[in-house]
Amino acid sequence: MLASADSELDHGPRAERSATMRMCAVSREVRPIDELIRFVVSPTGEVVPDLKRKLPGRGMWVTASRQVVAEAVRRHQFSKAFKRELRTPQTLPADIEALLVRSVAEALGIAAKAGQIVAGFGKVESALKEGTVEVLIHASDGAADGIRKLDMLARQNAGNRGIRPQIPVITALKSVELDLALTRSNVIHAALLAGPASKSFLSRSQMLVRYRMADADKTAEKPGQDF
Repeated sequence: MLASADSELDHGPRAERSATMRMCAVSREVRPIDELIRFVVSPTGEVVPDLKRKLPGRGMWVTASRQVVAEAVRRHQFSKAFKRELRTPQTLPADIEALLVRSVAEALGIAAKAGQIVAGFGKVESALKEGTVEVLIHASDGAADGIRKLDMLARQNAGNRGIRPQIPVITALKSVELDLALTRSNVIHAALLAGPASKSFLSRSQMLVRYRMADADKTAEKPGQDF
């Protein structure tokens, strides 16, 4: 059952559990909920992003795009939708991006604790040659030469082994963010090995890239492409 597009607000996370689509309060377009961010209001009247879509109370949905969230702040869309004066900080778009970065880093940390991560150029290179890499990860501020060599190896080995044509390549985190997630220093290259943590990491990375790059007419690239 789809959520109604007649109202800017839902009726709470439990009532909307079966909904797969919602309307963006800014663009008025109906989108899959994975392409949207849900917002609720705290007891003290503050706008709170509900990234896991579990917080109680009625919720407002906005396209998962920094540009669209900034537009919602500029147009006082939250106060209009909830029909009350709300405290909406101008830093909300940046605050959400920081939360998404933390979410991606947490997923990577969970994968590391499960033994599904190798880090360092040599170890990543070996894993690619063995065909055990599920996701290739580079620091966004890493040297182009090392990134190019590993990307080329990933393409070559994927084709040679007859598996999927392209291993997803993630460049969403900086080196310092990879360091914190993996609790080691100077991480530039890493690889996520096959296991249950890969799906969560890819999903969260996709949301972060969508938020940074999407506009009202675009969605994030699908897994299997670089992002």
